[in-house]
Amino acid sequence: MWVGKVIGTLVATPKDDTLTGSKLLIVQPTQLGLNQGRRAPVVAVDAIGAGTGESVLVVEGSSARHVTGNASAAVDAAIIGIIDNIELDNSLLEE
Repeated sequence: MWVGKVIGTLVATPKDDTLTGSKLLIVQPTQLGLNQGRRAPVVAVDAIGAGTGESVLVVEGSSARHVTGNASAAVDAAIIGIIDNIELDNSLLEE
């Protein structure tokens, strides 16, 4: 599971049947620690009604497919929560 920010939406009219009715959002992973490399944005299925600009929790792989209720869905990432607040103790971050 990781934290990211929704930076946009994606519309794909022709797509795999397992994605029909799914809202697709583009999520930029958030860098929380000092040594984390910045990852490229990810397309994720929105399972909870997130919107552009919101911080979200994202799962990948089989956990993401589980969210859709279809273990064979063509899903690699899914948004499972909208973050209200994050508190970090900077003194505990690894250097």
